[in-house]
Amino acid sequence: MLTDFDAIPTLAVKDLQRARDFYEGVLGFSPQGDVPEGVLYKAGSGYFLVYPSAYAGTNRATAMSVQVPVASFDTEVLGLRQQGVTFQTFEMDGITWADGVASFGPDSRSVWFEDPDGNILNVECAVAG
Repeated sequence: MLTDFDAIPTLAVKDLQRARDFYEGVLGFSPQGDVPEGVLYKAGSGYFLVYPSAYAGTNRATAMSVQVPVASFDTEVLGLRQQGVTFQTFEMDGITWADGVASFGPDSRSVWFEDPDGNILNVECAVAG
């Protein structure tokens, strides 16, 4: 069954070099190698693929989320701000916003932002269960 295998998020981009500059230079991911479809990056214990496509940036939903420990969230958000990342806000029941950071409770927080092609990325933390 498919549940026995790892899923790999795939992010479509218009310009692969511009995407590499963002994912490597701004977000700090290290490429695991070029593949015929694009570039494979390691994220925690998983991977994601960035590949060129004419349909880049057409998804208006979150394309990829990165989960960080509660204790690391503020440091990661500060690092993104220092790299010039601008956070998005939107209306949704149960969310309160402060300086681009969404809160769902005392330890559940998230930020959303776009890569250069408009893919929506998310960094989030939640109370460990």
